[in-house]
Order: sequence, then C-alpha cells, then structure tokens
Amino acid sequence: MNILPSAETDTGKAKWRFRAFLIAIAGGLFGILGAIIQEISQNIFLVVFVAGPMIEEVMKPAGVYLLLVRWPETLTSRLYTALLAALGGLSFAVVENILYLQVYFPEHTQALVVFRYSVNLTIHTLTSFIFGFGINQKLLASVRGEIPFLKGNKKFFIIAMVIHSLFNIAAVIFGSRLGV
Repeated sequence: MNILPSAETDTGKAKWRFRAFLIAIAGGLFGILGAIIQEISQNIFLVVFVAGPMIEEVMKPAGVYLLLVRWPETLTSRLYTALLAALGGLSFAVVENILYLQVYFPEHTQALVVFRYSVNLTIHTLTSFIFGFGINQKLLASVRGEIPFLKGNKKFFIIAMVIHSLFNIAAVIFGSRLGV
C-alpha cells in the first residue's frame, strides 16, 4: 500500500518534505515534557545531569518517530532523518529558552540571553542531530523485539546524551557568571 500516493511527483515530494518539516518541529515540543520533569526534580543532581538529558534527547525527536512509524517513505536517508531530528531539537530549545527567560529568570542578564540563544540552541540542535542518526528501521525492529535492543544505533543515542549531560554540568558550574 502506498501511503504517499502523489510522492512520485516533484510536487508530492515537496508537500511531504514540508509536512515532515512541520511534524519534526511539532514533535520537538514534546521534549518540553522532559524539561518539566527535570525542573520538578531540580534539586536532585542525578536528574539534572543524567535523567534530564536522557529524557529530553528521547523526547525531542517525537515527530521523527511518528514519521518513521506512520510514513517511513518520507525519511529518505539517515542524513535527512538527522536533519529533521535537529529541527525538533531547535524547536525544543526555542521554547525552553522562552520559558527560562520569561518564567524561571524574568530578571535575567543580557549574558544569559546570549548564552541561551547561542550555546543552548546549538547544543540542543547538535545533540538532536546526532541522536537522529539512530532513528531508522533498526530502531523500529529493536522496539518490536526483532533484534537486540538498540542494536547498531545506541552509539548515536549515548553520544547525544553524554554531550547534553556534559553541557548541563558546565552550565551549572559556570551559571553564576551568567547571572543565574
């Protein structure tokens, strides 16, 4: 069964690329749930440095998971899938920045704004991009129990989570310099 009946045409491909773009961005917003869980447990360093990055990295590409399960034909290459995951990370970071600057730190410094919209945005986009290389048919087979858990993909997930965790550690250590 062809899920994308008009995908053979250039117009059909363009429409699905645009839809995939929107779904990836919308999916990144689900990562905010991970951030909320992390914030609820803010005083527990294990959550900030380990669980938070794990939860956020797994949740940011929610739109890409939907594409993989529902419309796998839209994910035409690993690079394209990783780029869509990066869009999810970018949308997550923008919303997280707004929440941090408007809700958690309304009396913020200009340095914090620059940090959040440069380093923080870059880290979330980069880690989601890396994570996205592991989102493929092997991941689905792993979830279904057809192959060992995360076989061949876990390095992408682990690298993204470690980078995110190291970023959180550095942000806590150097946060006082940004007026946090």
